[in-house]
Amino acid sequence: MNVEQPAGTTDELTWFKSSYSTGSGGECVEVAEGRDSVHVRDSKDTNRPGLMVDGSAWTAFVGFASR
Repeated sequence: MNVEQPAGTTDELTWFKSSYSTGSGGECVEVAEGRDSVHVRDSKDTNRPGLMVDGSAWTAFVGFASR
């Protein structure tokens, strides 16, 4: 797992806000798919470094979280 994104990678990604995020603040998360990784960031502070994980790790996480 990497907590810093390499320079230039986030500008090329298409970000999607979580359907669980609300417009009134609180927990707002955005996700973007990279070539071999998934990127996660705080939608309220997009300049802050996000989280980058391997695609298989993201698949396992989503499977676990959806139970």
